[in-house]
Amino acid sequence: MLFAVLFEDNDTCATEVRNQYMQAHLDFLAKNASMIKAAGPLRQNEDTPAGGLWLVDADAPGVVDELVRKDPFWPTGLRRSVRVLTWKQVFADGSRLGT
Repeated sequence: MLFAVLFEDNDTCATEVRNQYMQAHLDFLAKNASMIKAAGPLRQNEDTPAGGLWLVDADAPGVVDELVRKDPFWPTGLRRSVRVLTWKQVFADGSRLGT
């Protein structure tokens, strides 16, 4: 099952926290690449980070929640909120996929 995980970041000290923990966060993503199929930042504009987005392949939402809580960013308070949503891809590379 695929999940879209939407993170909203706190504005307070976000840049400092992000910079301090970025390498550990990237190492975590690499270590969990079998589940985290895509990941990247979301921005208000080119210069203003707003959060992040992951696409995760997992058996259940609880597995995704556990993965989120193991991310080195999680205990820092960087993340204001997280939403785990079931996602079904229906379009890719210019074509509709199976129903």
